[in-house]
Amino acid sequence: MTTVEADSGRLKSEADEPGWEVDPDDEWGVAVITTVGRQLKLRREAVGMRAAEFGTAVGYGEDMVYKIEGGKRIPRQDYLVRADEVLGAGGLIAAAWEDVKRVRYPKKVRELAKLEGQAVEIGVYECNSVHGLLQTPEHARALFESWQPAYSPDEVERLVAARMARQSVFERSPAPSLSFVQEEATLLRPVGGTMVWRQQLERLLEVGRLRNVRLQLMPTSSEAHPGLNGRIEVLKFGDGTAVGRSDGAFTGRPTTDPKHIRILELRYGTIRAQALPPRESLAFIEQLLGET
Repeated sequence: MTTVEADSGRLKSEADEPGWEVDPDDEWGVAVITTVGRQLKLRREAVGMRAAEFGTAVGYGEDMVYKIEGGKRIPRQDYLVRADEVLGAGGLIAAAWEDVKRVRYPKKVRELAKLEGQAVEIGVYECNSVHGLLQTPEHARALFESWQPAYSPDEVERLVAARMARQSVFERSPAPSLSFVQEEATLLRPVGGTMVWRQQLERLLEVGRLRNVRLQLMPTSSEAHPGLNGRIEVLKFGDGTAVGRSDGAFTGRPTTDPKHIRILELRYGTIRAQALPPRESLAFIEQLLGET
């Protein structure tokens, strides 16, 4: 249940790497990790290495080697890279990381991240918390740790990693058009404490200044608007199709019905029109930072 730190040679426990367990209900994930584990074991045995010897060579303890080969643990990228070198696999084992890395994220998150990764336009209104695409790791962790019933430490780290992975949408080229409307109240709650809160506000300023992003705030003093029933999301794709969801419409489930999409677009457009313009929204965030 250990791994070796390259610099010090210290063996650290499995508890030092939470969030790398395989979800038994994720059939695709189980299949991927089982296949990778089997290939690792076959290649190790083919070169005549025992598990303990192999573990030392790649920087992991014997028990971790057995768990990974048995499909019980998701191997980290450094494990696969070192295994590839030790076993002389010519890059075949290291290449498995492209599939392996997605297994760590819950199935629903993978599906959402796939849609976000394909969308050319994303529009979001959020009223309860800072939207996941805008959160810092510390902010996300504080939110997950407050959930009831409580997540285990491993589950928290798994969820945080999945949420951060979705933010690769900001690194895409060509960049998608991203629009966010946040209720003012979501910025006033000091989730995680003052320092985490400040870091979150700074992150909002950073993202809001990107050329492909429009970040707006809905003042608490504003009149009633179509988003008072909850979050609204609309994602549009290059082929002209779209998917949307609203907490207060169509049972809250994702919809691709063109009539439903038009209704969500109408509601979101009205919300944007009532919110503060991007320049004023960023100025408001800067003011909050100055007051903390």
